[in-house]
Amino acid sequence: MNSSVPASLVQKAAGAPKAELHIHIEGSLEPELIFRLAQRNGVKLAYESIEALRAAYAFTDLQSFLDIYYAGASVLLTEQDFYDMTAAYVERALADNVVHTEIFFDPQTHTERGVPIATVVAGIDRALADAETRGLSSKLILCFLRHLPEEDALATFEAALPLFDQYRHRLIGVGLDSSERGHPPSKFERVFAKARAKGLKLVAHAGEEGPPSYVYEALDLLKVDRVDHGVRSIEDPALVARLADTRVALTVCPLSNVKLCVFDDMTKHTLKDLLDRGVAVTVNSDDPAYFGGYVNDNYVATIEALKLDDADVYTIVRNGFEASFVTPAERAALIAKLDAYWHRDHGEHGGGVGVSAS
Repeated sequence: MNSSVPASLVQKAAGAPKAELHIHIEGSLEPELIFRLAQRNGVKLAYESIEALRAAYAFTDLQSFLDIYYAGASVLLTEQDFYDMTAAYVERALADNVVHTEIFFDPQTHTERGVPIATVVAGIDRALADAETRGLSSKLILCFLRHLPEEDALATFEAALPLFDQYRHRLIGVGLDSSERGHPPSKFERVFAKARAKGLKLVAHAGEEGPPSYVYEALDLLKVDRVDHGVRSIEDPALVARLADTRVALTVCPLSNVKLCVFDDMTKHTLKDLLDRGVAVTVNSDDPAYFGGYVNDNYVATIEALKLDDADVYTIVRNGFEASFVTPAERAALIAKLDAYWHRDHGEHGGGVGVSAS
């Protein structure tokens, strides 16, 4: 541990009630479960052992990760598979004191293998309903794969329309993920317009490997409510000022950014600079089975590398609740839970946050 960071702050962050807003459920599929599901479903894997699969997690960029990611997802065939995967993530989230999570899933990864979207959503929703009885609230966001044509995204959206009605309590938005380079947000302007017309929440990956211009496109053309990643926004001071003024949150995934070589190491990460400039940054795990850490691991690595202080950490955790797609009453209750923890267990928080709970 960095000697300049108090161990008590790391422990305090780990114990805090928090939200996770950037988690790809297929990216929580641990190698052990991949092999169990492969055996159950008679799927032949390209790797002979768990160790061989883990050894392949030496990524050089986003695409090298995606190749492994899609291979792992090939074992997901039945509703029970999606339930088991989600239930495993729930255990990790609860262990990290996550009290609210907003989960991404990629239906096109599964429909191209003949798995209906309804099967995917039914399994995930059943696990999340069970999680609610244990204190974990949740939402679900359907993501389009940006390396595929927009026509595929439009077809996926149309196929999912009945599910947005059937699962309106949980399935509340659409997103955009997969390989960013060469696939600007503008490519998906029509499908996002349809989702917006239906009243859905909108998010998009932008400004991870792609330039700040992709963040502008996500904001101005897709009209997103949140930007996923957005760490290269720091390259454009006007964009940083806009994000700060509008309180459009960035769902940052620090360990992922380093694992995929967006930054050479954690000390080079832009999260602290963005935070200091008033941007509503949050900390999340992205694809934790592949990137070496769930949400608390991301908090610990970020606190230590960027020398965050008590006020920084409080602000980041609170930003997660501020940016959540919940009702004002639910948001106020979540922030009250955080404040009670920060004060009761550890004395006064750093103050000076100045963010409305409405």
